[in-house]
Amino acid sequence: MKNAQKKEVHLDIVIDVKYLKGKRGKYGYENLAFVVYGINWSQRKVSNVYRRRFAIESSYRMRNIVKPRTSTKDVTFRYFLTLISFLLRNAWLGLQKKHFTIVKPGPISIDEDKFRFARFILFVEEWLRRKLRIQLVVQCLR
Repeated sequence: MKNAQKKEVHLDIVIDVKYLKGKRGKYGYENLAFVVYGINWSQRKVSNVYRRRFAIESSYRMRNIVKPRTSTKDVTFRYFLTLISFLLRNAWLGLQKKHFTIVKPGPISIDEDKFRFARFILFVEEWLRRKLRIQLVVQCLR
């Protein structure tokens, strides 16, 4: 691969084979390929680090769904909004674990389709509208 300065960069492709053993109703094996640069780790370590990194990225994506867009430069206020968004996400995860866990032997699995994050946010918005008595309809005189 060549970068902006036209220098060649040699990347490694790491392939980790995971045997599914009936997890998520699947059998056989799964080939996971990763492109890495400058590390000398085993295939399993690369796979585990990338998996954790994916979880972090998806939590930030979910945070951005509920975090209000603002142009303020006040770092404290922006941090406060981030904390609120993470609290909402954690509350949703707690509700999912408590009420939407599939009862079966083996590891805990949650039926995520029954209570999506977007629906939870709609419930919270509706609750806030009722508590703050925000009207969505304006009466016309004519």
